[in-house]
Amino acid sequence: MDDKYLRTIHAPADLKKLNDEQLQVLAAEIREELIETVSKTGGHLASNLGVVELTIALHKVFRSPEDKIVWDVGHQAYVHKLLTGRYERFDTLRTENGISGFTRPTESEHDMFFSGHSSTSVSAALGIAEGNKIKGNKNYAIAVVGDGAFTGGMIYEALNNAGRSDTRLIVILNNNEMSISKNVGAMAKYLAVIRSRPAYFRLKERTESFLNKIPLIGKKCAKAIFNLKTIVKNLIYSSTMFEQFGFRYMGPIDGHNIGQLCDALEGAKEVKGPVLLHIHTTKGKGYDFAEKSPSLYHGISEFDINTGEPIYSGDNFSKEFGTFLADMAGKDRRICAVTAAMSLGTGLAAFQAKYPDRFFDVGIAEEHAVTFCSGLAKAGMVPVFAVYSSFLQRAYDQIVHDCALQGQKVLLAIDRAGFVGEDGETHQGILDVPFLNTIPQVTVYSPSTYSELRGCFVQAFYHDAGLVAVRYPRGAEKPLPDDFHSTGESFDVYGDADAAIAVVAYGREFAFACDAKAQLAEEGIVLKIVKINRIKPIDQQVYAQLLTSERVFFFEEAERGGSTGELLGAELCERGYTGTFIHTAVDNEFVCHASVASQLHKYRLDADGMVMTIKEHLPNGNETA
Repeated sequence: MDDKYLRTIHAPADLKKLNDEQLQVLAAEIREELIETVSKTGGHLASNLGVVELTIALHKVFRSPEDKIVWDVGHQAYVHKLLTGRYERFDTLRTENGISGFTRPTESEHDMFFSGHSSTSVSAALGIAEGNKIKGNKNYAIAVVGDGAFTGGMIYEALNNAGRSDTRLIVILNNNEMSISKNVGAMAKYLAVIRSRPAYFRLKERTESFLNKIPLIGKKCAKAIFNLKTIVKNLIYSSTMFEQFGFRYMGPIDGHNIGQLCDALEGAKEVKGPVLLHIHTTKGKGYDFAEKSPSLYHGISEFDINTGEPIYSGDNFSKEFGTFLADMAGKDRRICAVTAAMSLGTGLAAFQAKYPDRFFDVGIAEEHAVTFCSGLAKAGMVPVFAVYSSFLQRAYDQIVHDCALQGQKVLLAIDRAGFVGEDGETHQGILDVPFLNTIPQVTVYSPSTYSELRGCFVQAFYHDAGLVAVRYPRGAEKPLPDDFHSTGESFDVYGDADAAIAVVAYGREFAFACDAKAQLAEEGIVLKIVKINRIKPIDQQVYAQLLTSERVFFFEEAERGGSTGELLGAELCERGYTGTFIHTAVDNEFVCHASVASQLHKYRLDADGMVMTIKEHLPNGNETA
């Protein structure tokens, strides 16, 4: 692609040299670059296509990084990256050692925060604005928020706080009527009402034009005029919620008109106090397939530009879970499905279609989702909250206080457990095991196959009490040896039960352990694998299997601190184990974006890594049974 203007943008200052006509050409070039790159690397396409003009206007009007732009979630910051000196590396998007798919301060001074979760930007931007005020700094803090983020409660806490301030804070509400799944609830309807009253906005403009011609004589007169404007406006249309919070509300305006956006942003800069600028955009704009199906192109793998079809598809744990849950719901009317705006990602589309009365999309509100599930349980239902591991972190208090402590029968279907690959630090599912291990009266399963997944849920539905979590990885199940047969119990033993070397694994790691076992057998090294299916609480018989082993190797796709391996190692020690215990896990660090295969290899959690680790801890590099 021969970009005429995009290749000349090395910093936001270069953008300011372009006229209106050139900016339109630049917008087209950016869209072409987005489609071309994401078709190869995968990523968040529709949301970025929707904010092209907005991002251009932001960098045209403001001075980044002096003015701080905070992107909510950060997945819609690809255009921002292109305009802040990362064009030449953009083809490395979401690849190992390449640029991140989210904002990342270590990548650029123009990225304010690591960002991967929703509804946080206003809080962060307000903190910046207050800090600027304390220092006497005249720069601006701008939060860019999608309408989906307004289904999350944290943003209202921030708005309530910000409305009482007199800082240079500008909140841009990008209303594209589509978050990851179709927006639900009162807020989505409220935004649609605002946008549907053009008569109000025409009268507002005419009234302001008239009033602005009246000479302002002192503060009292100015206040009276402002009150008059408010009264006249309220005769036609009641004050917006944002004005009730204390914001000066502007909009809605066309989010694809660069000139209007620049004018509005310049106007927002003149307001003393917090401003909310409401814009309307089309998610996926400029790519027909994405415009027609924005949810499918929110986060997409590699795809064919001409057909829009994903290059890779097939079964995965999410689909298997969704199909199974829908089948179970047909047999048991107590079963309900709950999602936090992730019905497609968690595989619940079939459940939603078949049982809409028992399907609940609560918006991007994980905290509410967990407590809501507790209420459903109290009413005699069996709720299943399907959620990505990284997003479950947001509901830790509710898991503790509103579910586990109450003894409510709630099931957590924890998707994307373990490494997730290219989404990077904010999305890795390696913290759910440590934090669930800290909570009393919680049962946790980690199946390795689709069949085991179904078995774990049946056990959770009809045999376990209280809060039960079933965690499973991103992607498809891995093949297991023909001679392995799952018992359906809390643990399995595969291999020579009397072997001096024991490998402990669960979930996806069991398949790699089986491959490692086969590789080592070719060198005369014999081992057994203790496969833990229920990782909390650990079956007491597991320790009996390990105490007689000379060496125990635990491989775990989780943070080491508080992990199952750490707890198992401590328990072995207390029981008088005198052999060697080696625990391989992620050690006190966040995992950068790369392919899942690369992440597994880096942390020695694939078959080759296991073989290397085991051989390093054997005398003379070899040991047999």
